[in-house]
Amino acid sequence: MRIVTLITDMGNKDYYVASIKGAIYSKMKEVLVVDISHEIRPFDIAHASYVLKNCYKDFPVGTIHILGVNPEETEHVKHIVIQHEGHFFIGADNGLFSLVFNEAPEHIYEIDANDYLHLSQSFPTKNIFVEVASKLSRNISIATLGKKVTQLNRRHLFRATVEANVIKGTVSYIDAYGNLITNINKETFEEVANGRSFKIYLTRADYTISKIHKKYSEVPEGEKVAIFSNSGFLEIAINKGVDGSGGGANKLFGIKLNDTITVEFSE
Repeated sequence: MRIVTLITDMGNKDYYVASIKGAIYSKMKEVLVVDISHEIRPFDIAHASYVLKNCYKDFPVGTIHILGVNPEETEHVKHIVIQHEGHFFIGADNGLFSLVFNEAPEHIYEIDANDYLHLSQSFPTKNIFVEVASKLSRNISIATLGKKVTQLNRRHLFRATVEANVIKGTVSYIDAYGNLITNINKETFEEVANGRSFKIYLTRADYTISKIHKKYSEVPEGEKVAIFSNSGFLEIAINKGVDGSGGGANKLFGIKLNDTITVEFSE
């Protein structure tokens, strides 16, 4: 059975997602549709890339991933299909995929727009991406779907800055629990730390953390905690601190996306 995943910013209030699923089931036999998320912030490719990057490898080889975030084709943004590590990815070359892969994907093809001119262009996720997914599900070669390209449109996110005794990062993602995921990765942290003690300063200077734990439950419920998340980045959380139970780290500390997180190491 072929698996097709969906990531969109369409929400679940309207008919859009149901229409995409209906098209998939109409065109593909023996298929399982998995909703990764439809709650991506509208047009936010950084949000979408973070979600995809942290889960696509958990799916079996052969999975087809449809990305319906900011999907319209323009003069400078073309529709593409990617084959990488045994997975297929369909979406717009708007910079999203450059944030997903650490290296250049193995195969990138610009979808031949002439093949889909007879379809409505206002809903490409349904009318174009599903058609391409249907062809891939029938084992049609990716090379027949368009012309080969050698690189993706690039999008660059802010990187943590490093000085001798300081790492300055930002909050790049806030999950449903209010946990704050930063752009400070574990490798950089450990390299700069080199065994030294440290303090993690949140937006308000009177909130600090001086230890990295392996899991949330290593601190009492309602207590702040720093861990390296499954994605490999520094995460600030409140153990079981969700709405109705004290609130998540974002609300308790008044921290928003792109706010600064500073780590200072002893000299």
